[in-house]
Amino acid sequence: MIRHPERLHTVRERIASACARSGRDPASVRLLAVSKQQDAAAIRALQGLGQLEFGENRLQEAVEKQAFLEDLPLTWHFIGPVQSNKTKDIATRFAWVQSVDREKVLQRLDAQRPDALPALNVCLQVNIDHEPQKAGVAPEAVAELAALAARLPRLRLRGLMCIPALTEDEARTRDSFRRLAALAEDLRARGHRLDTLSMGMSGDLELAVECGSTLVRVGTDLFGPRMN
Repeated sequence: MIRHPERLHTVRERIASACARSGRDPASVRLLAVSKQQDAAAIRALQGLGQLEFGENRLQEAVEKQAFLEDLPLTWHFIGPVQSNKTKDIATRFAWVQSVDREKVLQRLDAQRPDALPALNVCLQVNIDHEPQKAGVAPEAVAELAALAARLPRLRLRGLMCIPALTEDEARTRDSFRRLAALAEDLRARGHRLDTLSMGMSGDLELAVECGSTLVRVGTDLFGPRMN
């Protein structure tokens, strides 16, 4: 359960303060509650406080929670690695996929998105710091992958997502965020109508907002420690 409702208020205040310092409208930054390893009751409680967008990175865990929460008007984002054999369920059960990083996954999500549902919102995950252990399309390959996404009729390319290298050096993190923002601007110059820059988590959301993030992904600071 949400034992400390003030957590949501605190995170929203952090976003608002970061926007004020950057001369931005707080409404321009959405909050995605990362609910992995949290139970359905915790999600229901947070929804009762006005939070409607939730992110999950494990398909089976998400499906189980969705079954308990079908009565709620929630928007589900898949934010974990997309395995080819899981694309059908992801395409059917989620409104957003933020972690697309290769052509095969794009094509499968498009082919398996039910016609009765709106286009699946997609963000391309960029390996912004070229980390070999991390998922994501290389920055220099983003334009080609974006062009494919834009051609697929059951997908809607919304923007880019990144997880920068783990570091305590704010300058390095800021540089990573700025490079992702620059990639998004380049795609807009190529004609893509992007509106989402998904970057920033609990520890660096202020930097992300400063650099143009429109969606921050926050877990522990909202829910407290994970269940397991």
